[in-house]
Amino acid sequence: MAHSKQARKRIRQNEKNRIANKAKMSRVRSGIKAVLTAVQAGDKAKATALALAACRTIDKAAKTRVIHANNAARHKSQVMRAVAAMK
Repeated sequence: MAHSKQARKRIRQNEKNRIANKAKMSRVRSGIKAVLTAVQAGDKAKATALALAACRTIDKAAKTRVIHANNAARHKSQVMRAVAAMK
């Protein structure tokens, strides 16, 4: 257990940040899943629009260091390749 006042504050901050980061990661995963679902359905227009939104969400997560920059680049690449591979 934390003994100092600043250690107790740090615990509160860490918990608050953990919950916020969890929500951001959930948004990232949902965006990626939505794009891949649209690709499976064959709806190119919807998939393209969702891909742009997903890339924006991924970039926001990387900017706030929820995910690493290379991880963000990999996910964006995965999404864009899936959309580009559509017929």
